[in-house]
Amino acid sequence: MGEAMDCRGVDLSGAEIRGDVEGRNPPIFLPRQPAASPLVALDIGGTLIKLVYTASCEGGGAGAELRFAKFERRRLQECFDFIRAKGLLGCNGTRSGKENVPLKATGGGAYKFSDDFREKLGVCLDKLDEMDSVVSGANFLLQNIPGAAFTHMNGQRNPVDVSPNNLFPYLLVNIGSGVSILKVTGNRKFERVTGTHIGGGTMFGLAKLLTGCKSYDEFLQLSQKGDNFVLDLIVKDICGELVCQKQGLSTSTLASSFGKVITSKKRLTDYKPEDLASTLLSAFTYNIAQIAFLVASLLGLRRVFFGGSYIRGHKSTMENISFAIDFWSQSQMQAVFLRHEGYLGALGALMSYGDLSGENLTLEESKEKEPHHESAAPVDGTLSDEENDSNIFPYLLVNIGSGVSMIEVIGKGKFERIIGSHLGGGTILGLARLLTGCSSYEEFLELSQRGNNLSVDLTVGDIYGEEGYPKIGLPASTTAASFGKVNSSKLSDYKIEDLAAALLNSFTYNIGQIAYFVANLSGLKRIFFRGAYVCGHEKTMDKISRSLKYWSKGEVQTTFLCHEGFLGTLGAFWSYENMGIDSLAAHEVIREVLLGAPYTGQFPSLPVTEQQENGENNTLEGEIESLRNNNAALKAEVDRLQSENAELRAKLRGATL
Repeated sequence: MGEAMDCRGVDLSGAEIRGDVEGRNPPIFLPRQPAASPLVALDIGGTLIKLVYTASCEGGGAGAELRFAKFERRRLQECFDFIRAKGLLGCNGTRSGKENVPLKATGGGAYKFSDDFREKLGVCLDKLDEMDSVVSGANFLLQNIPGAAFTHMNGQRNPVDVSPNNLFPYLLVNIGSGVSILKVTGNRKFERVTGTHIGGGTMFGLAKLLTGCKSYDEFLQLSQKGDNFVLDLIVKDICGELVCQKQGLSTSTLASSFGKVITSKKRLTDYKPEDLASTLLSAFTYNIAQIAFLVASLLGLRRVFFGGSYIRGHKSTMENISFAIDFWSQSQMQAVFLRHEGYLGALGALMSYGDLSGENLTLEESKEKEPHHESAAPVDGTLSDEENDSNIFPYLLVNIGSGVSMIEVIGKGKFERIIGSHLGGGTILGLARLLTGCSSYEEFLELSQRGNNLSVDLTVGDIYGEEGYPKIGLPASTTAASFGKVNSSKLSDYKIEDLAAALLNSFTYNIGQIAYFVANLSGLKRIFFRGAYVCGHEKTMDKISRSLKYWSKGEVQTTFLCHEGFLGTLGAFWSYENMGIDSLAAHEVIREVLLGAPYTGQFPSLPVTEQQENGENNTLEGEIESLRNNNAALKAEVDRLQSENAELRAKLRGATL
């Protein structure tokens, strides 16, 4: 193209944070960086454009400063105007032949908007791989900037002294519109191990629909004023305060996000936006933290760093993540956050100036060098191998009620509750009632079958274009962020069928993903699902089956404990007693099964509210009785099948004779 080779680089010697060190994204002082020739790099994501550039120091003096700016992606023109106003393209926004060098950029938008930059600014974009850039940006902060890493727990922010010589390996959880989770083993050495479609885009998309907020910062401000106890189902709501005291349970333990909505007669307009925002924030930050904990455990990592533009230095966000990681790891892991966490990709892209090694691969170059790590979106199919009483153990039992409990069963009467999730059937139906007005789970499922989730879900293709992100094996059709395409704050702008389809996809796939991680962590190859929100509902079972097949690459067997459509599996189980869960009513086990999340509310010191809707106090005895009834029904069905089988065999013998 006849462009000059760019030999300018970033001199990091003596780099330090200047200005208000407690403020958001303060400048980074580079004492040996020349300010005469500015450098600029962009990270154009699914929602935001993040920009990092060098500029002269405030008040003059030697060196330069790294400064930070962000814009909504839909307001691309504002970004163009800013670049011109700051003189980041040379004199009056034009480039001389001497300065004719590409502009460093990363993120999916670098591909989608390349022509816009050429037409509006007269520059071409040097497009860098997003994951490479994010890791380079994180390593830059951790290895060069004192005070870049910190913890935030119990309202206290404490710096973390990270030795560059003892940094690797670590887990990097980057929360953007979706979430990418990377294992980093060195400079430019990493692997994207997994991700989740429930991220910042999901929170913001649902926040727009439920609260009418116009910006993510407005959503965070609302959440600070709200009380999630108004909508969340907690342990006290299920078994009462007396049982909680007897079992030593925390009354405020979160059982089901949005679970109270199920039995309430309130409509969306009857809830305060602040309470809705608080519930959304706790629900999804806990979920992200839980997945991060499970992945770190699988990889044997104890150091987990969180970055991404959706953290925003927000205290409640960091508190939720920190407490959840500490709770699930039994204080063996610590959540560590990064200054300038939303600019990791842009910082990494900026560091590539002057890099002549060729190690900063563009996406096109990386296609030939990197294998695909993930397949396409979940596809049809379940596994249905024959089982018998002798080889059924061990297995993972996933009970999907209002929340989710996961129990490892190793033999008759031998089992242990491993973990739970607060995003269960109660969350799905609670949100469905608020968003669609449906009155039952069956009505919700019927709506979802007529909907198109792509009307509201953000895909990889929406971010990167029709080629997708081939380096990490993500085709254009892969969901990047559930509800990430929601732009309007008017609920009436969307079809309730499409919202129902997006809800079913997001939460069933999430349950399947967590179940796979738990089974993998426990070395289990067999997962059984039961519960009111899955058994007998073909659409739900299909989604979970697809999810398990996708995440496990077909290595984990998925079976559902229900009657309709699965009579052939009943003979393998005989009864719940033969499955090893006959002692489910034991007090010590009940105590474990009910624990789903570390706490509710923004801070653990918040008092538990006394407000309870009629019908919310489902007793523990009722759940036990339900299990017994299910057990009796299964026994009766097995007896009937055995009787029919004996009759058929007798007829066959008679016909043969």
